[in-house]
Amino acid sequence: MEETFSNLATYGYIGLFLYSLGGGFVALIGAGVLSFMGKMDLSLSIMIAFFANALGDVLLFYMARYQKSMMMEGLRKHRRKLALSHLLMKRYGSWIILFQKFVYGIKTLIPIAIGLTKYDFKKFIILNILSAAVWALTFGLGSYYSGSFLVKVAETIGDKPWIAPIILFVFGGLLWLYLTQATKRKKRV
Repeated sequence: MEETFSNLATYGYIGLFLYSLGGGFVALIGAGVLSFMGKMDLSLSIMIAFFANALGDVLLFYMARYQKSMMMEGLRKHRRKLALSHLLMKRYGSWIILFQKFVYGIKTLIPIAIGLTKYDFKKFIILNILSAAVWALTFGLGSYYSGSFLVKVAETIGDKPWIAPIILFVFGGLLWLYLTQATKRKKRV
């Protein structure tokens, strides 16, 4: 177990950067817990996650804005989710840039959806940077200050490994159900 922590501390910052490019918060939670345990530096972890998250969304926005044909090829299977992203953008306006950082399943689609519109690039960058800071501080500090609880949960799952697939199955099922319902065609009466 100690060797695993040593490897995570050694390569953890690189993994945190790469994982945060796509908006993943699990790596940041892991870095917060490792910081609680004294294996990583909390402020460095938060800064790396913040930078990578902001950069990732700006790159998605840029690609959608200036490489539409290439992006649309990859999004053919996700047309309904992209339409949901457009609806959420219309409903919540600029707040969706902050909101999407915390919702799994739409966090990569929202910057693409916004990039496909005429939304101002500079405004997106500013709001995205502020949102990435809120996101990084929330998950980084939250996981650091709840580190002892998360370590106990990890130890429990380590002792009873059958719990992890159940948690993943329930979480995945709820996410699938939400996305299925949110992107379902409405019957016209």
